[in-house]
Amino acid sequence: MEVVLLRKWYILCFLLCLCGHVDAQNKEYWLDEVYQASYCVQDWGMPQKNQAVVWTPSPLTVNGVTYERGVGVHSISRMLFELEGDALTVSGLVGADDNNPFAGKHQFKIIGDKKLLWSSGVMKKGMPAKTFEVSLEGIDKVLLLVEECGDGIMYDHADWLNVKFTTTGEVKAIPVWPKPIKKEKYLLTPAAPETPCINNPQVYGARPGNPFLMSVMATGIRPMKFMAYGLPEGLRIDASTGIISGCTDQKGRFKVRLVAENSKGRDEKDIWLEMGDKIALTPPMGWNSWNCWGLDVDDRKVRDAALTMHQKLQPYGWTYVNIDDGWQAADRLADGVLPANEKFSDIEGLSAYIHSLGLKFGIYSSPGPTTCGSYLGSYRFERLDAETWAKWGVDYLKYDHCGYMDVQKNTEESTIQEPYIVMRNALDEVKRDIVYCVGYGAPNVWNWGKEAGGDLWRTTRDITDEWNVVTAIGCFQDVCARATAPGYYNDPDMLVVGKLGKAWRNEVQESALTPDEQYAHISLWCLLSAPLLIGCDMVSLDDFTLNLLTNSEVIAVNQDPLVSPAVKIPVENGQIWYKKLCDGSWAIGLFQMDPYFVLWNQDEAEKIQTVNYDLKLNLKQMGLSGKVLIRDLWRQKDIGIYDGEYTAEVPYHGVQLIKVIPLP
Repeated sequence: MEVVLLRKWYILCFLLCLCGHVDAQNKEYWLDEVYQASYCVQDWGMPQKNQAVVWTPSPLTVNGVTYERGVGVHSISRMLFELEGDALTVSGLVGADDNNPFAGKHQFKIIGDKKLLWSSGVMKKGMPAKTFEVSLEGIDKVLLLVEECGDGIMYDHADWLNVKFTTTGEVKAIPVWPKPIKKEKYLLTPAAPETPCINNPQVYGARPGNPFLMSVMATGIRPMKFMAYGLPEGLRIDASTGIISGCTDQKGRFKVRLVAENSKGRDEKDIWLEMGDKIALTPPMGWNSWNCWGLDVDDRKVRDAALTMHQKLQPYGWTYVNIDDGWQAADRLADGVLPANEKFSDIEGLSAYIHSLGLKFGIYSSPGPTTCGSYLGSYRFERLDAETWAKWGVDYLKYDHCGYMDVQKNTEESTIQEPYIVMRNALDEVKRDIVYCVGYGAPNVWNWGKEAGGDLWRTTRDITDEWNVVTAIGCFQDVCARATAPGYYNDPDMLVVGKLGKAWRNEVQESALTPDEQYAHISLWCLLSAPLLIGCDMVSLDDFTLNLLTNSEVIAVNQDPLVSPAVKIPVENGQIWYKKLCDGSWAIGLFQMDPYFVLWNQDEAEKIQTVNYDLKLNLKQMGLSGKVLIRDLWRQKDIGIYDGEYTAEVPYHGVQLIKVIPLP
């Protein structure tokens, strides 16, 4: 009897141990406990534990349902986990967060060892959350990805809800992208010759009856003598400065010959002066205070920027000096006029100084009661503000949407347009050419920016000097490319080169983009016919940044008067972007970039950054048959004659920008 009892006791102990062993093997890990924000890469904001990605703490809410736990992210979002083949499942829900004024489109994907395991399909605000349970058996690494879906990354607030991993091992968050290795700056642009070279765009637009200001933009040693032949009556040129000013009531298209002479030689260039209803016939080029100085901008910093632009950049086409947010006084005057604050004690004097250099002056506001920086906006004072700016000599208005969200009736496109049309009408009433940028914060603006009266419109979130952000913005501008035309431009935000950062850091420092990334950044913006607005500390321009900003052949791609929409071709190892130029040639950029890149093999982190990648261009795909001459625009030299196909070796996150010229 004792033997039987003992045997039963052993069996029971064995079963209990077995059960305990099984329980010990099956572990659960919640995503909000293991995601590790430092390893999550996303292209707006930071991932949030148990709350949405918004400015103020907000619960995870999808289609009216609030969830206690999860991770709020924003497209493009990537979270990578090492499982070592021990995981069983991952389960939970996904949805577009309700804490969002607009309904951006995005898609959730679960990818195991580079293979798609599950996809949510397109989701947007107002749709119910979707449940999933995905097998992870045998999977070494799993990626939780949120993609954009054809409308850019604006307002893609996405929630991973109640997500848990079931595994017999561990779940370890690992880096999604490689840590950048140090790369030395290098110069590609040859020095400009001492002889004069005129770099004005081939067309210039202005309105009859308004003050006129245009400079002859010429490189070469000074002093230099300038002439202009064929100017309409009322316009005159200052021979020593090259500044053309005055006022003319004449309408029409005038062929004007610009001439520049110095001790080394002479250059002439014919341009067309279009006196009519449209200004900004090529994309604006200049400087904006925000990315470098944020709300710390002041008169001295703007004057320094203007002088540096005049001395070093103006000969290449750089024109506008724009104050962003932070210039406004705390209160309007008794008559409703909004003066500048103590940082700009003589804003009319500042404007006059900028104009004396042959440059143009820009300012900032919002259609709402307040601006993005909580200063006073133009709400219900549009006409008065436009009159004030005209009196000050303003040439450019950036008009950000931010503050208007507090007063808008709904989020319909027709409603969002309304305040911009009001300001457009106000600008039309004043006797001044003011370039009008429908600014940050309005969704899908390329669908209605022209209708609302914009000369250009912000197509995306604010840019920062992070490659993932630059590519998330730039790589998807094909969505809105067809809105581009002479006098109408998609604005993917400012160039993040040079020293900058007060808008998003505590101090000004070198751009975090590598030299290769900066060449790619400028090349893509030029191909997109985007406004070129630098946001760096102008006084601290180094030789590398100057080299980036003073390549006349690269700038000519941006300033081409045809303003042909850019076309994107995904290829192995990257993307090819191209656009047709007015002389019948093509500008083409071969880019080593992938907006959805994930480092699956951590051992390759260094290697992938040190090799060149082959990018093949099929010329026939562009409709180019026969022989072509290919010219390297950054190096300003011919590469050779090709027929049918061209292959470029491109560095990691780099570019080769070429001009393709069909031969007879």
